[in-house]
Amino acid sequence: MSYAYFKSHSHNKEAVFELFFRKSPFESGFTVSTGLTSAIDFLNQFRFGDDDIAFLAGLLGIDNNPLFSRDFLEYLLNMEFSLDVDAVPEGSVVFPYEPMMRVKGNLIQCQLLETALLNIFNYQTLIATKAARIKHACGDKPLLEFGLRRAHGIDGSLSATRAAYIGGIDATSNVLAAKLFGVPCRGTMAHSFIMSFDTELAAFQAYAQAMPNNCIFLVDTYDTISGVKHAIEVGKWLKEKQHKLYGIRLDSGDLAYLSIEARKLLDEAGLEETIIFASNDLDEHIISSLNSQGAQVGAWISGTKLITAYDQPALNGVYKLTAVKSPGKDWQYKLKLSEQAAKTSLPGIHQVRRFLSAKGEFIADAIFNESDAPQSACTIVDPLDMTRRKIIPAGTKYRDLLVPIYRSGKFVYKIPALIETKEYAQKELSKFHPTIKRFLNPHQYPVGLDLKLHELKTDLTLKQRGLS
Repeated sequence: MSYAYFKSHSHNKEAVFELFFRKSPFESGFTVSTGLTSAIDFLNQFRFGDDDIAFLAGLLGIDNNPLFSRDFLEYLLNMEFSLDVDAVPEGSVVFPYEPMMRVKGNLIQCQLLETALLNIFNYQTLIATKAARIKHACGDKPLLEFGLRRAHGIDGSLSATRAAYIGGIDATSNVLAAKLFGVPCRGTMAHSFIMSFDTELAAFQAYAQAMPNNCIFLVDTYDTISGVKHAIEVGKWLKEKQHKLYGIRLDSGDLAYLSIEARKLLDEAGLEETIIFASNDLDEHIISSLNSQGAQVGAWISGTKLITAYDQPALNGVYKLTAVKSPGKDWQYKLKLSEQAAKTSLPGIHQVRRFLSAKGEFIADAIFNESDAPQSACTIVDPLDMTRRKIIPAGTKYRDLLVPIYRSGKFVYKIPALIETKEYAQKELSKFHPTIKRFLNPHQYPVGLDLKLHELKTDLTLKQRGLS
């Protein structure tokens, strides 16, 4: 595509592309935008080196002739990143059709970024959202991520753990992610450790002697209740040595019943401080069910279903051209039509405005063209149902979500520390009505097109279809 732009002399055009999704994952009422820091790392290194050019020069067309001309390859080699990039801060709560990132400038550069940016944002946003949902189910109890063994490769596991931390996990078993990102690191034992000893009790004793300040015993290798009793025996020994049994982990069986019985045994033994951890393919739905059954779990562990986004393996994020400008000309707003209304894109250069109540709670979002920002009262129109409208009174407090990241290729943004991003995400979620976090049929937060944008989209649609 970039070569065709170059050969048709379109490479001097400017363009605007916007990255967004059409439907929230997991049938969720919200989505946590994640991936900006990784995108910045990529953009800071965006260039073609000699080895890249050599590889491209060796690509052949179906006629066995070189695919790219030498002048195009020279163009790529000498190209310097020069785009304007705006994005919502990482950890922001976003909704369908709202741009998470807007890229503006040289058409070829904008186009070349498409796949990388979608790869980064789609995956990390998916995992952060899943983590936020599971954390919501946990309430005030800690959530640990133990998904490394089931993650999609080393690189996938690292970005997933980071995204999950932004979404709300409290710690991870991924030691490399802990080292690289500063995510708190926690772990327990595997069944293999226990099975390597003659008895379960001997395994617990050996572990306690080696690591008396970090004892969480996995108690279901042979029989869970017997395992709890063995853990209690070692827990009493630890107490005599001025240490404590930090926790036991349940990893199979009826977690509600077993946690209740284990809690009774621990309390009767004077080990009230010992925490019951629960794992075994847990997600937000299972955790909610266990909580409703009175499970006595003090900390939750999620692995496979978090790290793989088990019930939805991909976010349907897209990167669409919204405007084009030839040298010396005005911007032309572009619209992609579709037989499906949900796939019709928005024309223009957009910003998202989030309106706040007097108490600082979020009440609605408006998508608008920057050149035509609402000045007083704002009417928003549902992108998929023009009869659904909401009037935002004049004087309503607001903030615009997209902030500058690059200007003419120069980095102008300050990346917050990861813990700050996590805290920001949790604070943002707290400002929405709790019903958007409901797992079944969540409340639909009002997001709409500013009336002028809606009218522009309608006019261009009719024109494209030859109806005006």
